[in-house]
Amino acid sequence: MGCDGGTIPRRDELVKTKKKPEARDKDSELAFRWRHCSISQQVLEKPIVMCGLGQLYNKTFLIEALITKSSSYESIKHIKSLKDVKELNLTSNPAYNGGERKEGEPTSDDIAPYICPVIGLEMAGKFRFVGIWSCGCVFSERALKEIDTTICHKCQKSFTQQDVVVLNGNEEDLALMRSRLSIRQQKTKKIKVKSTQQEDTIKEDDTKKVQGQSKLKMTRDTPSTSTSTTLSSLQKRPGALVINKDTRVKKMKPDYSVAKDPNASDVYKSLFTSHKSEQEQNRAHWVTYNPFYN
Repeated sequence: MGCDGGTIPRRDELVKTKKKPEARDKDSELAFRWRHCSISQQVLEKPIVMCGLGQLYNKTFLIEALITKSSSYESIKHIKSLKDVKELNLTSNPAYNGGERKEGEPTSDDIAPYICPVIGLEMAGKFRFVGIWSCGCVFSERALKEIDTTICHKCQKSFTQQDVVVLNGNEEDLALMRSRLSIRQQKTKKIKVKSTQQEDTIKEDDTKKVQGQSKLKMTRDTPSTSTSTTLSSLQKRPGALVINKDTRVKKMKPDYSVAKDPNASDVYKSLFTSHKSEQEQNRAHWVTYNPFYN
């Protein structure tokens, strides 16, 4: 029985409408990304690293994925080695109880394990955070904008705008991070080229020094052409004294006598008292060396 004037059907009872798909809770999804590894989907535990695109990973699972190249490796193709990631220097939240809950206290999901070291904002997804690639320190984007400086607030190391990486950013941030990543890679390539060129120049200088030292030793060990030519010219002159190693050694001996030297000339021998002209003279010597007494 029905439709006798006592009941009036509604539209939703007569027409079946298509149900709308359930909308994703963006807040819970973003909070999940800040607390869990992008590869293993497990809770982030130190050491925590970031890639050039701002994704967060557990370092141990990242190393395992790079070695085994499992199915999760497809999502990290932009990471070739550990040089493409940076270990984060995070600031712990003193209010975080490590997952334990006491009566009257909020749950661990409501409290972030890490905070901004400058203004104390929690790193839970409600606020944008950035990481410095040069040192690995993490700050809130608000702190970085309010204190406009090129020196890290935590470790006092200098950085450039290209070193700022937005963590868990949106599509626009990902495009910006890709451009900054390419710029950093080009800089590292230039630094490598310069270092190799410097090493090559140092090696060339070392080889030149070694060759110069060897040539110097050769010149010291072998007589030069100038000395050989002077000796040959002296030997050609009549009555000249021939000087060589043998005569020098002979002259150093105690029994050496100029009068008995066959290579010495008669004029040179007459300069000494051992010459026969000095021994046969009748006058006294000008020095009281061998005076004549009557």
